Amino acid sequence: MKVEAILKSKGRSVETIEPWATVAEAVRRLAGPPQLGALVVCADSERRVAGVISERYIVTALAKHGAQLPDLQVEDVMSKDFPVCSLQDSVVHVMQEMTRSRHRHLPVVEHGTLCGLVSIGDLVKNRLEEMEVERGVLRDLYAVRR
Repeated sequence: MKVEAILKSKGRSVETIEPWATVAEAVRRLAGPPQLGALVVCADSERRVAGVISERYIVTALAKHGAQLPDLQVEDVMSKDFPVCSLQDSVVHVMQEMTRSRHRHLPVVEHGTLCGLVSIGDLVKNRLEEMEVERGVLRDLYAVRR
């Protein structure tokens, strides 16, 4: 299964934020509604990915900056070193990359432009659905052979 199939079922909508926005704005947007796990940071109308900000980065920055954190800019606390994936990447490859890099959200990029976002929850849901189909096929094969 490819990332493209996951985006077909969940959609390509991605919540973004500008790098010059305040952390307070990022927190407000993450808290929702709807509650979000991460925001992709894009600095231009071309939707080129500059970074990712999530609850984890905000908590880490809180320990470092304390009460000044809400007034800092997103670019001061976002992850700038993060993996991305493509529409043609396999779900297995993306899961391995998330595990290796310890990121729970990966921007999906096509021709340098943001076109989606996948989370570990999206991948697990997809894998559980695949396992259910496999279980059904095996059950049917077993019933036919009896």
